[in-house]
Amino acid sequence: MAIHAAQQEGVLHLTIHRPEKKNALTLAMYDALSEALEAATDEAAVRAVLLSGAEGCFTSGNDLADFMQHPPTDENSPVFRFLRVISTFPKPIVAAVQGPAIGIGTTMLLHCDLIFAAPSARFQMPFVSLGLCPEAASSLLLPRLVGHPRAAEWLLLGNPFDAHEAEEAHLINEVLSDDNVQAYALRQAETLAALPPASVRLTKALLKQHPKAAIEETMRAEAQHFAERLTSPEAAEAFTAFFEKRPPDFSRFT
Repeated sequence: MAIHAAQQEGVLHLTIHRPEKKNALTLAMYDALSEALEAATDEAAVRAVLLSGAEGCFTSGNDLADFMQHPPTDENSPVFRFLRVISTFPKPIVAAVQGPAIGIGTTMLLHCDLIFAAPSARFQMPFVSLGLCPEAASSLLLPRLVGHPRAAEWLLLGNPFDAHEAEEAHLINEVLSDDNVQAYALRQAETLAALPPASVRLTKALLKQHPKAAIEETMRAEAQHFAERLTSPEAAEAFTAFFEKRPPDFSRFT
């Protein structure tokens, strides 16, 4: 299974494990992540979640071949189901990021509570260049978190950025060495798991209460636009160019 789950000391460690494809996510992997989080919601023994990627890579985003064969058509599609589950998960989620964190690899972090990254981390949200639009309520949450100018740079231009830029923009908590980031993130998850569980859940809920309805509404609207954009001629050109390993040509579009 490309999603590895291990539980100890109150922490459910979910590892995206498909290193031969840079941990690119398939529909089956989204379902596995959703099911693991849904099960952990009602599992008293799980008090915190640690999310990471295998072999020095968080995730390169969607597996484009799988994605185009089974594109999301509505908010119940696997990718949007996962985003809904992670955005409403009531227990703390800690993320350890190394290497590429592309597309949803970056936007899912907006729904984590503590994020630690290594110098090797590379973040990018290239939705526009693929003829698509933001997802995961990133069009709402990112400007609130990092300000409109930087959010526009990252979402409109799709510019990549490193761990130090992410830390400076308050997207992540701290930059740690590649040798230490996983162990440190695990220690923070174990610390959370040892705290009074009801108090931890309540504090997380209070931290997230104000934008909750707006997040749900934005995520729903983004999902609708995203599904529509996938069938657009612009997206067809972007994906064809990707698979043909050539620059896309959007000059004919208005």
